[in-house]
Amino acid sequence: MYLIAGLGNPGKEYENTRHNMGFKAIDALASEHGIEIKRSKFRGLYGQGFIGGEKVILLKPQTYMNLSGGSVREAAMYFDIPRENLIVIYDDIDIPIRSIRIRKAGGPGTHNGMKSVVKELGIKDFPRIRIGVGSNEGGDIVKHVIGKVSSKEQELLDEAAKAAAAAVEDIIRLGIDNAMNKHNVTYDK
Repeated sequence: MYLIAGLGNPGKEYENTRHNMGFKAIDALASEHGIEIKRSKFRGLYGQGFIGGEKVILLKPQTYMNLSGGSVREAAMYFDIPRENLIVIYDDIDIPIRSIRIRKAGGPGTHNGMKSVVKELGIKDFPRIRIGVGSNEGGDIVKHVIGKVSSKEQELLDEAAKAAAAAVEDIIRLGIDNAMNKHNVTYDK
């Protein structure tokens, strides 16, 4: 069984922001595989289904980004998920827009949601998919990640969410090394 957690912020005002790319990727997976995300538990919303013949739990923590780790930990413990079967998806300002990066392990970097996940789990060695949202070139980071997005940029972010969903599918079907080789590419702006 796999637990796929997409990080984001609940509420309409955050719905189409760069910081909600984890939620967008979960929504893309749910749509593609007919999984309804409407159960409420673990301080989040989740749904169960199958991808590539494997049972999956899709989780969207509802704790706001900076406290995401508690929700992820509760779900992982409840379903007894081994660390290699936990996949966390989140936005990254250090990656060009539309690009994604799959990693087997690593630190949380500057991302507060991942800092919370790493702290709550007490481990760093679990797979993650970072979705590039581009940087604000020295501008206000908070405004960049939770601010309004142009319709042109929204199309690129939607593409990136679908790419992250495809990466999850390939991690499950092909293994993480093959998925990394296939998906870790960089797009120009």
